[in-house]
Amino acid sequence: MRVAVVTRYFPTSHEPWAGHSAYQTLKILARRCELKVFYPESQYPSFLTPKSRTGRQLDFQHRVEAVQVEYIPYPALPAISRPFNGFSAYQSILSKVRAYQPDILLNYIVYPDGDAALRVAKALKVPFVVTAIGSDLNVIPDPVCGWLTRRVLRTADFTITVSGDLLRTARGMGAPVERSSAVLNGCDTDIFHPGNREDARSILGIPQDAEVIVYVGRLDMAKGLNELVTAVASLRNKRPKLHAWIVGDGPARQPLSEAISAQNASSSVSLAPSCSTENVAAWMAASDLVTLPSYREGCPNVIVEALAAGRPVVATNVGGIPELMDERSGRLVTPKDSIALATALDEVLSQSWATSEIAGRHSRNWSDVSADVENILVATLERARSGRTGSELTATKVTVS
Repeated sequence: MRVAVVTRYFPTSHEPWAGHSAYQTLKILARRCELKVFYPESQYPSFLTPKSRTGRQLDFQHRVEAVQVEYIPYPALPAISRPFNGFSAYQSILSKVRAYQPDILLNYIVYPDGDAALRVAKALKVPFVVTAIGSDLNVIPDPVCGWLTRRVLRTADFTITVSGDLLRTARGMGAPVERSSAVLNGCDTDIFHPGNREDARSILGIPQDAEVIVYVGRLDMAKGLNELVTAVASLRNKRPKLHAWIVGDGPARQPLSEAISAQNASSSVSLAPSCSTENVAAWMAASDLVTLPSYREGCPNVIVEALAAGRPVVATNVGGIPELMDERSGRLVTPKDSIALATALDEVLSQSWATSEIAGRHSRNWSDVSADVENILVATLERARSGRTGSELTATKVTVS
């Protein structure tokens, strides 16, 4: 089976951590079939390039380990061309994908990437599997993009989502029930497993007697970081040894620093840069709990990783998070509620947690995810080749249906 993957949900020269779940899945899938990623990158005229992109131009010669990838520019205009970006990306990548001669197309991010992939699949007369990751269905910028998103979901030969919650959303937007299923994320269980807290703290320079809360992820205020700072600040008097480390990079670094200053929380909250997967595991091993107070999520890798590492989690009751955890592994709270968040953090820090029991219930790895995706690709390709129109892809084995 020869698979062409069309997506921007993938590592780049300036964001090597991007598209982590897709990259981990595709690395394993690439061992079992021929596979190449085609990454469509919007390029604006120099005089219209936003300041946020200045100095962050993608290196089109960038390569990643274990997966063949080609970064391809397509012309675009900030905001104005958004409804046409799928078509523009399609025009730019069609000849490249055609030359690769794929048997099937796989995609992550429904629009514009999925729209481009659908057009390529029709041009090449090959089947197409789309993968929704969360924000592509939960945050649609305008009605035209919404219509194009729904068209992709209606037309795709199969739709994958990363959570059951997102699956319900996709089906509500037109994905046929018989041609859609959820495949939950996993993690690298060789890296994320119960580790020694004292050793990890020594490596990271964290006091052994500290009560440690860790957030790992993109610095985005929609991740509930303002609420986290407020919650930690409110617990200072009750828990003088409490300290939160916020690990990651992103556009909210400055407003986050300002929020820490406004709460006089610099002695209780620290920022640390994004780091390698191995160091993420060290941060989790060093923690007493991991938190993700996000406003919306699909199937967040950080929670899967924290649970595999045996650490309790305090997270918001949004998206696919409730499918990953319950009261036996932490607490779920309402988003945008710093008081509820503080209460949950306090409760989890006050409770004893069985590390091995948490990890034992959460051991899904990337090989499991890759096998589920491969089963869907094989069954979709077989159905297309045989011309069957049956309502079930019986060859598939997925996590949630």
